[in-house]
Amino acid sequence: MDQLQVAAGGPLYVKLKQAIEDAIKTEILKNGDALPAERDIAQSAGISRVTVRKAIDDLVQDGLLVRRRGSGTFVSKPVPRLQQPLSRLTSFSEDMRRRGMVAGSRWIDRKLYFPTAEETMMLGLSGGARVARLVRLRLADGMPIALERTSLPQDILDEPEAIVESLYETLEARGIRPVRANQRISAVTLADDESALLGVPPGSAALSVQRVAYLETGRVMEVSRALYRSDAYDLTAELSLQT
Repeated sequence: MDQLQVAAGGPLYVKLKQAIEDAIKTEILKNGDALPAERDIAQSAGISRVTVRKAIDDLVQDGLLVRRRGSGTFVSKPVPRLQQPLSRLTSFSEDMRRRGMVAGSRWIDRKLYFPTAEETMMLGLSGGARVARLVRLRLADGMPIALERTSLPQDILDEPEAIVESLYETLEARGIRPVRANQRISAVTLADDESALLGVPPGSAALSVQRVAYLETGRVMEVSRALYRSDAYDLTAELSLQT
């Protein structure tokens, strides 16, 4: 913590707070980095642990740091928040374009597999059928936003490798488009590997959005589960009072 030397004069906790803020702004401390223990900071800066705790408390309140019970204190650099209305059935790429952002994907997997029992039941598959599985990290202007896992019947998507960016746009070019979907939203805690992919501290909260999409015939076209960063994504709904 040589970068966090505290100058003399003025409240020491303010000096330390500013030093940590500067380290975050200049990316000496990056989003998701663990802060050293309070005793180590106190020893390095030559100040008391009470002073260190006061500075960290203020930074936690400001949203620049986050405490994880049993794990420590981590940098949580604020990111732009995105709002997703729940009343529209759209793709991630469409959502990002509507906001003037560039959608991207970092592919983890896209192949044909024999289905699990759950996939067989959810997709209504017959014996011997296979599924296309897509696993990707979704990006907005290069920033990881969501970890998405999608399964589709092989007769709907027989070449998963053909998907470059938007799944829905690729399928629509073939005359396939969902007309409705059911979504289930819940709060979850990310596993360590999921946190690493999304660039957030271990044990971070996320929004889990499970979607079942249907074709006009009523057939299930897709089942998916996306984990959205809770510090960057809000789901909104417009409600009206029926009279």
